[in-house]
Amino acid sequence: MMIIISHELVKPSSPCPSHLKTYNLSGLDLRSIHEYMPLILYYPNNETCSLTPDDKVKVMKKSLSEVLTRYYPFAGSLHTPTSTYIDCNDEGAVFVEAKHDSQMNMLQHISEDNDTVGHLFVDGMYWPNSPYTERLLGIQVNHFACGGITVAISLQHKVGDGCTLGSFVSHWASVAHYGSTDHKEVLSLDPYFVQSPATTNFIPLEISDLLPKRPNAVTRKFMFPNTKLSDLKNKVVTEGGSTLSINNPTRVEVLTSLLYKTVAVATTPRASSFKPYFLLSAANIRNKFVPELPQTTVGNYNTGMLVTSRHESETSLSVLVSKIRKEKIKLERLQNVQLVQHREHSMLLSFGNEDAENVVNRSFLTSSLCGFPYYKVDFGWGNPAVSSMTLRHANRAGCYLIDTPNGDGIEAWVTLDTQDMERFQNDKELLSFCQN
Repeated sequence: MMIIISHELVKPSSPCPSHLKTYNLSGLDLRSIHEYMPLILYYPNNETCSLTPDDKVKVMKKSLSEVLTRYYPFAGSLHTPTSTYIDCNDEGAVFVEAKHDSQMNMLQHISEDNDTVGHLFVDGMYWPNSPYTERLLGIQVNHFACGGITVAISLQHKVGDGCTLGSFVSHWASVAHYGSTDHKEVLSLDPYFVQSPATTNFIPLEISDLLPKRPNAVTRKFMFPNTKLSDLKNKVVTEGGSTLSINNPTRVEVLTSLLYKTVAVATTPRASSFKPYFLLSAANIRNKFVPELPQTTVGNYNTGMLVTSRHESETSLSVLVSKIRKEKIKLERLQNVQLVQHREHSMLLSFGNEDAENVVNRSFLTSSLCGFPYYKVDFGWGNPAVSSMTLRHANRAGCYLIDTPNGDGIEAWVTLDTQDMERFQNDKELLSFCQN
């Protein structure tokens, strides 16, 4: 059972300057539909920490108030789902404190398909088709009978991507840990803002928004140790031989290829001819711009890489890794927002020329959070034992990758239709690289 202890708005410690009252969303922000990125961090009871549960919440609220003065748009309002700007009115972020009579370790192992996970988040900023709200940021601190807590953060996607969320949470935790934004030990993660011109033009949706949500989707976690990923790299290089254009593929490249190949096999009915299959991977492009943007730049500075497999032979691991790397090379040309928008418009047109049934049923979305510091978010009582970008709300065929807590591998959180998942999770090649 859950009991809400408090429900309030945490306001910035200093008012937003008058010249910053309107924050225009960029063309890349406006691509996104109105949905939230939900991140949840699990903190076991730390007996060496002298802070009481009440003390911890006070620390989090005070530091959040200070950090919101720098992340000033997060305390503002998005008055309608189609607004092209944020009203930086200092109304604040939603902050909820809740108490649960259950043990936290029970939740750490619950499937994302279990609705219990959704109750850890603020005001429906998690569920599919969540109700519209003007608030951009929601935080819920959950206390458990064992003394552990979870911190569930929901950030409106229109104001930032996974990189933005990682920078914000890391900065907030650092300020909480050291007590002041000016402390010498606080991480130098100050947000960087690009001033976008006001726009009233129609902005097309992302390709992912054209793909339907799947009501029968299930999500499962798979763990791939670095030792197995090294074996997978060697297999890709050996398989590709002289035709492989990459001598040293990355962990993410080979794992993405393996997951995509397995999904393509799992979703192809037996005795059926192969139909085109599509891999759409998200890529952070802050370092592609001229001049290069800091990784702390707030906004949706990402784009999709599209790989198409028209024949079964194009689902071999070596072919897929080569295609992914070629798409990465193309990103070097994306030196400003206009070039990104032009490229995405071309991708949308290419999707429009495909058979609609293929696009709907044979597309796999992937995103990598590897390298993001989600497991180092220490508010002053240690690092989280588990970190999850809870994406059940997406309900689309796809996955996201995240480093394991100790960095010795990658976790893949995969969402598929129930029948497809049954075939996927029993694939022999996949299981040979996966830790049970």
